[in-house]
Amino acid sequence: MNIRHTTVTTDQIDDVIVVAEDDAISGIYFPQHWTNPDWTSFGEAVEVADDPILSEAVDQLGQYLRGERRTFDFGVALHGNDFQQRVWTILRDIPFGETRTYGDIAEQLGDKSLARMVGQAVGHNPISIVVGCHRVVGKSGSLTGYAGGLARKAFLLDLEEPSLERSARLF
Repeated sequence: MNIRHTTVTTDQIDDVIVVAEDDAISGIYFPQHWTNPDWTSFGEAVEVADDPILSEAVDQLGQYLRGERRTFDFGVALHGNDFQQRVWTILRDIPFGETRTYGDIAEQLGDKSLARMVGQAVGHNPISIVVGCHRVVGKSGSLTGYAGGLARKAFLLDLEEPSLERSARLF
C-alpha cells in the first residue's frame, strides 16, 4: 500500500493535510484536528506537484474553497467500523448548502437515541470537507463540534449558504 501526504496552505482555512492511499484520498485533516489521528500513519510527505492523486484533490479542494465547485469527483478510501461507515454515507448524501442535525441522522438510521453515537462518528470522519461533516449542526441549528474548529465550520457553512438566504439574512 502506498500511503503519502502533503500539506497545503489555503487562503480560507489555513493549513490542510491531505492523505492519499494508493489511488484514493483517505484523509483530509487540520493541524490541530481534535480527534487526534495517528499522524505517523500518513506516510511520507510528498510535493503535491509530484503526485497526480494529491494534486487533483488539492486542486478540487481549492476550487471548492473559492466557491467554484460544489462536489468532488476523486476517489476516497474511508476506513471505519460499520456504524461509522453508515453515518459517513449519510454525510456524503447531504447536499451542498443544506444541513442536518445529529438527531436527523440518528432518525435516518432508525433510532433517534443514537444521536450521541452519530456525533462520535461524525467527529471521527477522516475526510473533512469532502465527506460533509461540517453540514451537521446541533438540534437548534447551533454550531457544535468540528474537528477543525468552529471558525472553519462557520466558514464552510457560510460558503455553502444559498445566496438568496444570505441576502435575506443581510437585510
